[in-house]
Formats: sequence, C-alpha cells, structure tokens
Amino acid sequence: MPSDRRNMAKATGRYMQEIRDIVKAGLSRRELLRMGLVSGSSGLLALYGMRHFKPYWGHAQLLANELELHSPPNTPFVDRLPIPQEVQQTQLNPRPTKAANTNAAEAARPDHQYWKDFGGSDTAPGFTGVQYEIFERAVEYDFYPDIDGVDPSTIWTFCDDPRQNPTGPLRINAYYGQPAVVRIHNNLPKQNNGFGINQTSTHLHNGHNASESDGDPTHFYDAGHFKDYHYPNVRAGFASTHPTSTLNKHTVRGDVRETMSFLWFHDHRFDFTAQNVYKGLVGLYTLFSDDIQLDTGDETTGLGLPSGAYDIPMVFADKVFDPTTGELFFDLFNIDGILGDKYTVNGKIQPYLYVERRKYRFRLLNGGPSRVYEFFLSNGKPFFQLSNDGNLLPRTLQRQSIRLGVAERVDVIVDFSNATKGDKIYLQNRLEQVDGRGPTGKIIAPTNIVEFRVGDAAQDNSKIPDTLLALPDRRPTVRSRRWDFGRSGGEWVINGELFDPDVIRAFPRQNTAELWTFTGGNGWQHPVHIHFEEFQILSRNGKAVPVDEIARKDMIRIGDSAVGTENTGEAQIFFQFRDFLGDYPMHCHNIVHEDHSMMVRFEIVP
Repeated sequence: MPSDRRNMAKATGRYMQEIRDIVKAGLSRRELLRMGLVSGSSGLLALYGMRHFKPYWGHAQLLANELELHSPPNTPFVDRLPIPQEVQQTQLNPRPTKAANTNAAEAARPDHQYWKDFGGSDTAPGFTGVQYEIFERAVEYDFYPDIDGVDPSTIWTFCDDPRQNPTGPLRINAYYGQPAVVRIHNNLPKQNNGFGINQTSTHLHNGHNASESDGDPTHFYDAGHFKDYHYPNVRAGFASTHPTSTLNKHTVRGDVRETMSFLWFHDHRFDFTAQNVYKGLVGLYTLFSDDIQLDTGDETTGLGLPSGAYDIPMVFADKVFDPTTGELFFDLFNIDGILGDKYTVNGKIQPYLYVERRKYRFRLLNGGPSRVYEFFLSNGKPFFQLSNDGNLLPRTLQRQSIRLGVAERVDVIVDFSNATKGDKIYLQNRLEQVDGRGPTGKIIAPTNIVEFRVGDAAQDNSKIPDTLLALPDRRPTVRSRRWDFGRSGGEWVINGELFDPDVIRAFPRQNTAELWTFTGGNGWQHPVHIHFEEFQILSRNGKAVPVDEIARKDMIRIGDSAVGTENTGEAQIFFQFRDFLGDYPMHCHNIVHEDHSMMVRFEIVP
C-alpha cells in the first residue's frame, strides 16, 4: 500500500477511536456543535489546539468525509436473507391500564385516549385486545460470518424473548378491528460501545395513534422501564368525518379509503434517533384489512395479493464498519448525511433468497440513515407497485425502477413465474449518491444488493389486481402554513429555527384540515415525515405530481430531481388532524438532519 494510503488508513482508525472516546465522555453531537468542535457543511472537525487530540492530528482542521471510511471487504451472497420473525401474542403481566402503571416501572405518560372504545377496561382483564411484549436489548451480531479476524458488533435491537438473540427484524402482523397493546421494555445497557443512548421512545411510523402512544421524540424513557403503547388499529375519521363507512359490503369505523398496510417502528429519541436506529432499533408492523375483504393476508380472498411465505419485508440500511476490527461504526461528526459502503438487508450484508417460480410480494423499506435508492431487477423485468409508503395506490403501477427515499416504503409484486430454475436474478441499486446532499440523479453501473436464486415452480393463487383503493375525498381547509427546510450556522433548521424540545410551533384544531406548503432543497434533499395522519400531495411548483405520488403519503422528498420538474423546491399538501389530541413532530427523515436539528412539534388542540 502506498505510504499516503497507509497514513490515511492510520488516520481513519484514529479518527474512529477518537469518536468512540468522545461518546464515552457523554458528549452529544449537538453539544460538540455548540462547543465549536464541529462546523461547516461536511462534518468539519476542529481538533487542533485540543491537548487530547493534538498527538493524533498535526493540523488545524480535518474534513471527516475526506477520510477513507472503508469497511472490510465481504463475500456477497453468503448469508441467507433473514425472514422477519413474527411476534406472538401474549397476556401481559401486570395487565395494561388506562393510566401509566408507574408502580410496576411503566414510564410516565398521559392516560390512553379512547381506551374503552378500543379494547380497554378499568377492571380485570384490563385489555381485551391483542397484546405483545418486546424487549430492547444489546446483542452481539456477526455481520461478517465468512471473514476471519473480523469481530462481531454490538447492536441494539427489538427482541420478543429476553434471552434469545434475533436473526433479523421482528414483525407484528396486526388486523383492523383488533386493537393492540405493545409493551416495550427498555433493557439497554449504559455502555454503548461507541454510539447510541439507552433512552428510547418507539414510534410506529405511519400509525394513526394518540399522542401518548405515538413515540414522540420528547416522550423517551430510561432503561429499566417499559411503556404500553395502545394501537387502536382503526381508520382515520372514526370520531369525526367518517363514524362508519362501507367497502365490499362491509361496514367499519372510520374511512375505508384511509386503510393502511405497511408500517414500521423505530426508536425516536431526539438528538439520538440516527444513532439508535443505525444501531438496530427497527421493526415491522404489517396491518391487514380482512374486515373489508381488501388486503387480507390470504391470497385466496380480497385483492388476492401474494401472502404467507410469499409476503416478505426487506429493510435496507447501508453501514460502515471499522476497517481494522470490523466493528459497526457511526460517524459522529458527519451532519450532512451518512453513506455506508456496505448494503444490509434485514441485517445481513448482500444476502440471497431462494424463490419459487411464482409471484412474491416484497415490502421495501429504506431504513436510512441517508441514502436514496433506485431499485431495478437485473433481468429487466418490471415491478408491479401496489403502494406508496404504507398505503395502497388507487391502481397498480408497472414500473421499471422504484426510487425510495429514507423511511419511504413501497409494496411491489415480482413475478418469477417465467424464470428458469437455477437462474440468479439481482435486486440492484443504480442511483449515484456521493454525499449526504442526496442523489446526483445519474443512473450508474449497478450494485447487486439481493440475489434471488430461482427454484421449482409452486402453486400460485395470487393475482396482480388492476385497481386497489380509491383516494379519500378532500374537504375545505381552514388555514395555510408554510415550512422552509434550510440550514443555519452549520445545523439544519425549519423556518430558520433549530428544534427546541420545549417549544410547540403550531396549534392546528382537532377535526380540521389545512394546506401546508414546503420549501427547501437548494441542492439538498430532505425526506420530510409528518406524524399522525396521511396527506395528499397537491402540486410541486404549481404542477401536477407524478403518477406514483397520486397517493396517500406520510413522506415527501423535498429537493428531489426525480419528480420530473425543473425545480422541486416547493410542494403543497392537504393534511388533516382528526380524532386524537396531543403533540406530534414533523421532521426530515434523513435522520442525521433530524438530529441536527430539523424538526418541529405541533399540538392538536380542541
């Protein structure tokens, strides 16, 4: 290796170790920014003059993103794709209660809203709906099983057993009409092995839930406590615009056109969301609508979508590992956006999956932290797109590629019926992205992420339906708001202000609708997420939106050149505030931006 590369490799190793030492000292990136140790647009680290760092760095400043943060090489397609493990129902002890059971170590929270309407009782058994129990734990995890001399990494993850290590992300299969309580224990250690904090708040992303069960970034709790999250599994509008509605001759509470299908849950502790999610606190929540014979989870009924073993979620997350030890690494000083050089799917680097010659439903989730993907199939076959985010589209779209920003989801059908046994087909990313700004827009040579190994033919009762679910009607809005996503003093801001956990920035009224305008970009992409209820994108720069955005969404990419307009810096959305009261956040889901400090809180008031 040339001497300059050896020196860079040594500098990289020292840089990684220094970050771990800073984390052990208990300093967050926000504190380091305010101390003047990090500045600029690329994670600029001002180390010169600090006695502790001077032996390692003999110059005034070092751009963190110029270091060669290269992971150890891996052999692709050695690991089988982990199939998310379904969490089994249980009977919680102590029983769930409307008020926080602080005597039993439940974290403080407001009383559950609509408790008696959705499974709750003030007397035994306390809750008659479905109950689940999950434990947040530190586990040793081997990302490089076939490479000698590479150490396992300590990750934090959701487990359904306090004694066994999971093989991949957990999955809760929920059903409309069956309210649930999910008890989440924070069993994380104080020792974080370089990054993360053992305080958590679990957000069910896309869930139409009351504030106390939303997993707000400010509603975190310490290790040694648990929290009961109450998920009514009810459609929006049940308390206001749509007490009932009917589809396929079945009448249910809420607006049937607000039916959701693919949600996920993740830690959301403010200032540390990026670290804790990167470390592994991610799970899946699939929501079926057999009560209206729509997305039933049975391919012989409803829409007839591929089901059971042929319905597979995939969580994509790119990572960086220490080039010497192979330990998972998080770049504390990069506030632009972290791009890994290793692609993991359900926790494994470039896994393979045996597929039978039939149709599959793949639920694709971009778990972040900052990369945007554009997926293709190596055999040139199309995807059949069913959804955008967690919501079925009005009709199925045939797409040659799927672009996915951070936290966005799509459900697609891939048809292997005409493949040949023994074929190897690859799910590829072909979108160029070189830094945290977002993709360049160039389609480049592919990176193979998942290898599909084609096997025998199998019985297939599934269909690719033409029509799926009509969009809800829009109603008059009562006011307009404008939100600008920008940068100030090296940190990310909304309307020129940093996130303040003690400040509420808007007070929309319960059961009203508003028109929100987003501006920003300026060369940066911000995937914006609003908690609480889905919205509809009305326009981009006054022009019609592309066909895949004619949908219900909970994510919108601001500053994305893929939407077919010459300037994507402005978008208008229609957003409602039905049913529940309380505080919720809106933020950039490039979670590095979110933590520094691109987030606001709003409160729905009577």
